Amino acid sequence: MVAPAAAIALDSYVLDVLMRDLVGHDKKPSAFIVYLYLAVRIEREMSHCVEASYGTIASATGLSKSAVQHAISHLKKRRLIIVSRDSPTSTPQYRLHRHWRLRLRGV
Repeated sequence: MVAPAAAIALDSYVLDVLMRDLVGHDKKPSAFIVYLYLAVRIEREMSHCVEASYGTIASATGLSKSAVQHAISHLKKRRLIIVSRDSPTSTPQYRLHRHWRLRLRGV
């Protein structure tokens, strides 16, 4: 039997605005799924970024690797994630760019 996962905190903006924007307006539900996967990993690991290959994300989300590649590209273009690498062949590190948090603080 699998133990129930602990609850995680998720910004209401993600469900109230971002989901409708990515899935409805942009017609990129895979981008929302990948964003949600990254957000959950970052929250669970209590980190600012996570390292994951396209294959790891594809396996965890049920998407194909090419769908993950397109989703990552779209999220980068929308400036919702920041992707960095230690070297050209290393596994990418993903950081969420939560621009709405700055607006909520009045910055």
